[in-house]
Amino acid sequence: MYTSPKVIDYAKTSRGEIQLQQRGDEYEVISNGTFLMATYNGESEKLLVQAAIEEATHPERVLIGGLGVGFSLAEALSYSNIKEVTVIEIEKCIIEWNKTYLAEYSSNSLQDPRTNIVHADFTKWMYETQEKFDVICLDIDNGPDWTVVESNNTLYQEDSLHVLASLLNEQGVISFWSASSAPHFVARLKQIFKHVTELSVPVDRGEPDYIYLVKAGKSI
Repeated sequence: MYTSPKVIDYAKTSRGEIQLQQRGDEYEVISNGTFLMATYNGESEKLLVQAAIEEATHPERVLIGGLGVGFSLAEALSYSNIKEVTVIEIEKCIIEWNKTYLAEYSSNSLQDPRTNIVHADFTKWMYETQEKFDVICLDIDNGPDWTVVESNNTLYQEDSLHVLASLLNEQGVISFWSASSAPHFVARLKQIFKHVTELSVPVDRGEPDYIYLVKAGKSI
């Protein structure tokens, strides 16, 4: 049965308007009128992290681009071998909502001592950091072919992909989340990385979500 959403909170930024709405017992995040994420459909967000960690060799340090409702962070922290998870989130309200309304959906992961939350624009932060990671998981906007914020499109271009590769430790893995199949993005990945894998995750309605995995190492 259809339940009308109730707006719980919203914020206006230079990127537009973002709001948190409640539908029954669940929450949804809407950006500029476009659905971004919800607490009732986190399987692909969990797989984004799970597949990357299990593919990497002895991973200890994880970088996540995009906090969302906390599913990816909670999944990373569920691995006892992971010593630190750094999450880059551009929207301050998303961070605050994860401390309040959304805390139970990520098992209060922001309180875990291994969690490092950074309020920053990932597309800029990645060019400034000197850190290295074993696993990088990117869930920014709706993926390479459907960006609500135009500037996020730069993340999926060749220059940024080379920068991401430079942030990986040896035998590291990067995973990208996408709300749709992205064949042109896959072709771009194959020009840069030696190993590229596509995973699909069925959803209740519409096209599956997709996860793209790449391993450290240049394409021949």
